[in-house]
Amino acid sequence: MTSPEVQHITSRDNPLLKDLRKLVHDPGAYRKLGRLWLEGDHLCRAALARGVLPSVAVFSESFWPSAPADWARSAGKTVVVADALLVGISGLESPAPMGFVLELPPRPELIADAATVVLDRLQDAGNAGSILRSAAAFGFTQVIALKGTAALWAPKVLRAGMGAHFGLRLIEGAAIDALDALQVPLIATSSHRGEWLHKARLPNPCAWLMGHEGQGVAPELEARATHHIRIAQPGGEESLNVAAAAAICLHASAASAKP
Repeated sequence: MTSPEVQHITSRDNPLLKDLRKLVHDPGAYRKLGRLWLEGDHLCRAALARGVLPSVAVFSESFWPSAPADWARSAGKTVVVADALLVGISGLESPAPMGFVLELPPRPELIADAATVVLDRLQDAGNAGSILRSAAAFGFTQVIALKGTAALWAPKVLRAGMGAHFGLRLIEGAAIDALDALQVPLIATSSHRGEWLHKARLPNPCAWLMGHEGQGVAPELEARATHHIRIAQPGGEESLNVAAAAAICLHASAASAKP
């Protein structure tokens, strides 16, 4: 299976491995390097399924002989890395035997009438990734991350997104004024005001505003909303986790859009 195009890496100081360590350990490194690191077959398959091809396919020495040939063929370059070196750069508890290096996609233009999710200063990578999964599942094609939100292409967000990134238009680091370009109603979530979600007639398409884990939607952003919605919580809890709230709201929108 080895071919002249395959490079074998046995040195920890190899430039590619240095870059991978930066991408794993620094959430903002992808912006500096212009590259992404997808670790594990699930994320790699998700990228390929969306037609996203890697610039480099990386395999451990032990996995390489059994690696699917199409994974290597999909990449511009294939490297095989000593197992111990690949384990040393892993961000997973159980290191994966392969991964892809992708070029960071260019920032897309905002689509004014797209079903959209706006993330307002979300800090937790797991929450951000989970909301991306819900957005993709329920037909919201555009996600706008306002300044102060977790880096959407950071490794932990990528893992939590489980491949949803590749089906979404992701606009990072946006100012609130950028939302002026949207031509859909803005819906703010709240724990204390607005219509009950299960009784509301939801506009479609729309843009849901999902706020900071502790502070909620910023007052300046909430003031732009055309609708305010709250979720009934008969169990008596003070508030829902923002990722759970987003899943409930986005599902409600998808259900209400059915003929």
